[in-house]
Amino acid sequence: MMGVSGVLNRIQVLQGHLGLAPVNPAPGATGTVTSQGADPTFASALADATGGPGSMRLNSQATGQDVVDAAKKYLGTPYVFGSTDPDRGLDCSALVQRAFGDLGIKVPRLSHQQAKAGEPVANLAQAKPGDILAFDSPVDHVAIYLGDNKMIAAPKPGDQVKVQTVYEKPTHIRRVVSDFPTISAPAAVRPAGLQGSSALNGVPYSDLFVKAGNRYGVSPKLLAAVAKVESGYDPSAVSKAGAQGLMQLMPSTAKGLGVRDSFDPEQAINGGAKLLARNLREFKSLPLALAAYNAGGGAVHKYGGIPPFSETQAYVPKVQKALTALGG
Repeated sequence: MMGVSGVLNRIQVLQGHLGLAPVNPAPGATGTVTSQGADPTFASALADATGGPGSMRLNSQATGQDVVDAAKKYLGTPYVFGSTDPDRGLDCSALVQRAFGDLGIKVPRLSHQQAKAGEPVANLAQAKPGDILAFDSPVDHVAIYLGDNKMIAAPKPGDQVKVQTVYEKPTHIRRVVSDFPTISAPAAVRPAGLQGSSALNGVPYSDLFVKAGNRYGVSPKLLAAVAKVESGYDPSAVSKAGAQGLMQLMPSTAKGLGVRDSFDPEQAINGGAKLLARNLREFKSLPLALAAYNAGGGAVHKYGGIPPFSETQAYVPKVQKALTALGG
């Protein structure tokens, strides 16, 4: 007989199939439903949950241990069905989504969708830390494997996020991150040098560079090199021209990138990563992308290459030198 947790998760599965947000969320659940439809914030999250484009990607930049460490931050968080807010509580699939999301990796919202994420692992003997364990058919529970027959999970109502023994055989085991991936992105879209945070040991804000790099497909080492040249890793820096923060974004540029506060390191790094990713796609050349970061894409197009500005001419090799020093 299906328990309370199973019933609630089965309802969640059916809502996912129908594209519906919970009509009567449990106390503390995120999102509300009004006469006009689903809350926009919840609807946006649901769009990711339904497995749309970009809702999940195999990620070779973070490690399984990174996933485990991210999940352990939520130990003791109460189980609240339907909630994705750790300040209120998390359900089992929200914990999994949150742990990966903290590393800039999108996975679907619902447990039955997470059971299809990444690539399959044959059995528990081959499972590695960071793998997703899914249980029952249809899937109504998920957890993150820790190794040694242990897992971290948000088990059921009235309980909390905790470490457990893997108490039954998983029906699905999925690997979203891998230290040695068997599935690789095409070389044309796979940035060189993307790694876990250990690749930037000793660099300020290394975790933010890795997270933003994973999210936007830009080498964290490149982001760190740009920040070193732009501000010397000073989040309060302001240039004579008015560029602000760690990544020295002009206010108008920051606004266009969705950065509300250029002095906030995480927002600044995300904005810089977004801009560099755009430049790399547009110019298909690292020197030209860096030149566009410094002088603007219009100037690069106008001069058909690195603009003849002394600042930009010096800037590009400075960043390349800093990147080489970081092992990029």
